[in-house]
Amino acid sequence: MSELCDFGLIGLAVMGENLALNVESRGFSVAVFNRTVAKVDEFIEGRAAGKRFVGCHSVEDLVRNLVRPRKVMMLVKAGPAVDEFIDKLIPLLSPGDVIIDGGNTHFADTERRTQYVESKGLLFIGTGVSGGEEGALKGPSMMPGGSPAAWPLVQPIFQAIAAKVGPQEDIPCCEWVGPGGAGHYVKMVHNGIEYGDMQLICEAYAMLKGTLDLSNDELYDVFDEWNRGELQSYLIEITRDIFSVVDEEAGGHVVDKILDSAGAKGTGKWMSQLALDLGVPSTLVTMAVFARSLSALKEARVRASQILKGPIGAMVDVGDRKAFIEQVRQALYASKISSYAQGFVQLQAAAAEHKWPLNYGDCALLWRGGCIIRARFLDWIKDAFTQDPNLENLLLYPHFTRVVEDAQPAWRNVVITATQLGIPVPAFSTALAYYDGYRSPRLPANLLQAQRDYFGAHTYRRIDMPGEFHTEWLEHRRPPKA
Repeated sequence: MSELCDFGLIGLAVMGENLALNVESRGFSVAVFNRTVAKVDEFIEGRAAGKRFVGCHSVEDLVRNLVRPRKVMMLVKAGPAVDEFIDKLIPLLSPGDVIIDGGNTHFADTERRTQYVESKGLLFIGTGVSGGEEGALKGPSMMPGGSPAAWPLVQPIFQAIAAKVGPQEDIPCCEWVGPGGAGHYVKMVHNGIEYGDMQLICEAYAMLKGTLDLSNDELYDVFDEWNRGELQSYLIEITRDIFSVVDEEAGGHVVDKILDSAGAKGTGKWMSQLALDLGVPSTLVTMAVFARSLSALKEARVRASQILKGPIGAMVDVGDRKAFIEQVRQALYASKISSYAQGFVQLQAAAAEHKWPLNYGDCALLWRGGCIIRARFLDWIKDAFTQDPNLENLLLYPHFTRVVEDAQPAWRNVVITATQLGIPVPAFSTALAYYDGYRSPRLPANLLQAQRDYFGAHTYRRIDMPGEFHTEWLEHRRPPKA
């Protein structure tokens, strides 16, 4: 190629390669660079052969091969490497050029980098990219934020490569989220909700195995049916598929041979930490993170299982098998609504804290395709915020209110049954506790405030008069019996 390229990309791991191929397939020419330059040559001679790519062996070469205003996207490991490339790019770029970070970055780093890059006369975008390797190649969900002036420059490319939804499959799952770190914050909440969804599905699996002893073939059929209704989603779909895969060499289903110890990459933890900072009860994602932490204590759990006993000889008649499967489905769906309600409450609190003009309906739209939590359910969330952009909590949207009310008997019975049998369902229980707490006009926090005032003179407010109050509890208490 002799003409200048439309787009530059740094980082040719699988995600980078796939995204570059996606961009090129939409009619744009791409210049690519990788720190290990042999990777550039391998890509140009391999998957990129015959396509509109320019392989570059230096950052300087990359910049020289881009049309102005230049648009350079980094898909490198989050952290110092991003700052290193930003510092390399700044002296080489011109005012109005755009630097893009497409990694899994903490929103506060994107806030800082946006200010820094703008101070140098350039524009910055921090964009969440969800959908994994397949999404990067075929159409991811993208959540860009940063310098507002940069959006018109990258919008044609981003919306061309993003996943498409709608009756005509013409609505891109990519829209401007907001300034600073807004895009990466929305991506973080997406990932936190993903943690919750996965844990809830695992608990539904545990209930169906622990109560009905369903085979993997039967579990496949259950999840296949669920995927045709309200729970239709990517995660339900892949869970269904997992139950069908057999180890051809060793025999038996692969899922039964996998060690029950889960890891985490950090975004769920970030969401929990930031929820604590904001004072919002994102309890389900926090419990999902802790569930992974507990699963990682595999050796300790095996030792404890020899000592700690659960319900002895517990026998619970769950009744009709098909009816109980339906109860688990309803419990899963109601818990999912509770989880998403928490996620959007946190988004609202973060938007208020950082003065981001978030459009919550658009956030739901961004997740309807290309990403891990894509689901039919998100259409109703989009409708909820379209009808009421200031909706306080998704549980108050009439459609979800009805669903959860109808599911309550099943939801509670599943949690009760799990408790009686000693099957841990922390996410189901936490989701239900959030629902019960949110619908309670009075909680026992009045006693908690009295305790704080007793031991620390923290004061309290009253329901019958304004102001802050303190009681000398020791002076007024009833003396204990001698």
